[in-house]
Amino acid sequence: MRLEKQATFWLAGLIALIALLWLLSGVLMPFAAGMVLAYLLDPVADRLERWGVNRMMATTLIIGLSLLAFIVLIVAVVPLLATQFAHFIEKLPGYVARLQALASEQGGVLAKKIGVDLLDKLGLGKGESGSAGTAISGVIEKGGAWLGSIASSILSGGQALLGILSLLVITPVVAFYMLVDWDRMVATVDSWIPLRQRETVRMLARDIDSAIAGFIRGQTMVCLFLGLWYGIGLWAIGLNFGFVIGVAAGFLSFIPYVGSLTALVLAAGVAIVQGWPSMWLLLASMVVVGVGQFLEGNFLTPRWVGKSVGLHPVWLMFALIAFGSLFGFTGLIVAVPVAATIGVLLRFALSRYLESPLYRGAGVPHPGDVPSPVAELPAGWAGAAGEAQVTGKSPQ
Repeated sequence: MRLEKQATFWLAGLIALIALLWLLSGVLMPFAAGMVLAYLLDPVADRLERWGVNRMMATTLIIGLSLLAFIVLIVAVVPLLATQFAHFIEKLPGYVARLQALASEQGGVLAKKIGVDLLDKLGLGKGESGSAGTAISGVIEKGGAWLGSIASSILSGGQALLGILSLLVITPVVAFYMLVDWDRMVATVDSWIPLRQRETVRMLARDIDSAIAGFIRGQTMVCLFLGLWYGIGLWAIGLNFGFVIGVAAGFLSFIPYVGSLTALVLAAGVAIVQGWPSMWLLLASMVVVGVGQFLEGNFLTPRWVGKSVGLHPVWLMFALIAFGSLFGFTGLIVAVPVAATIGVLLRFALSRYLESPLYRGAGVPHPGDVPSPVAELPAGWAGAAGEAQVTGKSPQ
């Protein structure tokens, strides 16, 4: 009954927490962002403390420099990106129409080369040479409409953007006070843990901290590198809107495979329209994207993120979509920490289950608890048994 009461208590606490997040999701955004920012900057403050800097002074210095860097970014980079993005959205229908026309024309040529019968078997037409182009152009038209709807939803979310900008007032204040008292808060929460479970909870907390910190800090570095690589590379080869495409793909690289797919599709579409009939620009764009993916998969992610994080890409995408749908922008902020925490807790629960009698069966000892056969032999037989294991002879 004691175990059942503990399970009921923690389950009730989890349900209450989820209900509270759902009810207050509209006002929790700056506070959640401030907590995440304080968590990310705490190692920097700890290092400055080890160098002899007072905690208050270290926090003031860190928050001040962070705000300065953010203001410089807003003033220097955001206007350029916003202008290019607006022009790209304005030109997007023309790019889609041109791709549709090219697909229709080249589809007809393809039908003549391959043969109408083969296209009929593939379900691309009814014996007409232009049916393949019609099918392909229909797919491109639907894809362009989908991209246009996404862009319009982003542009129509001015109120949401205004809400994000309002974070500039509250988030730094929350991050400042959280960062000042971070170590004290951790020590206080640690003192509340029951003594019998304290070491287990501390072990789980270390694993959760490693997972969250490893992913967020490492993946942030990966996104920054890919954004600069794609943006500068596509701009250098002369691709229209190459910089904004690259930066957007680097930002979306926080979600596994989404950033690379965005860079591939947008860069290929713009390169085809801009460079047609030459394929040089398309080839150069694919080289930029391909090299970026090679560096990410073989060097950046293994070095900065590592394999010990334990966040599967599918689980991460599900968490981002689910929490974003339930709690809005606040859900996007807390999705990764919560996903990492759930992953650590599930792995711990699975390890306990595999060691329990429920899995092994009643009366079946754990492998570590089975005594050695040599240890059970009478005195004087241990050496003979050991010799028998080597020579294959039974002891006399």
